[in-house]
Amino acid sequence: MNGSTSLSAISILKEHAKRLRQELAGAGTVISHSRSLELLAHQHGYKDWNTLHAATGNRPPAAPVVAGQRISGHYLGQPFEGEVKALETFSQADRFRVVLHFDQPVDVVTFDSFSALRQRVSCFIGHDGMTAEKTSNGEPQLKLRL
Repeated sequence: MNGSTSLSAISILKEHAKRLRQELAGAGTVISHSRSLELLAHQHGYKDWNTLHAATGNRPPAAPVVAGQRISGHYLGQPFEGEVKALETFSQADRFRVVLHFDQPVDVVTFDSFSALRQRVSCFIGHDGMTAEKTSNGEPQLKLRL
């Protein structure tokens, strides 16, 4: 996988290594942060962290999610779990179009007399996993739990 153009920025790779270390610790295997960086480098096909770091350079961060990934969060204030069905990157490196499929339909109407259920939605998110568009209460329309 050497030379891959889909490598994440260094800060995101370090965050992934941190989560890997936390997951392993939760399973009873304690490793150092430097060991988790090395394991992450191996997962990306590099011999060590220094080689991965050099290959990554100062690229902009990759998309916060990938197609097929299981995700959770809030859509129009309603909690959901689901899957990323599609992801599209635009020339603006900080915006991504995602298509999400919720496990259970989400009611997007807060009025008690009727419902409008949505199970598949498409929206634009930033690196933070949130839409720039807001609801009437000022919250992002979509917030992914990353």
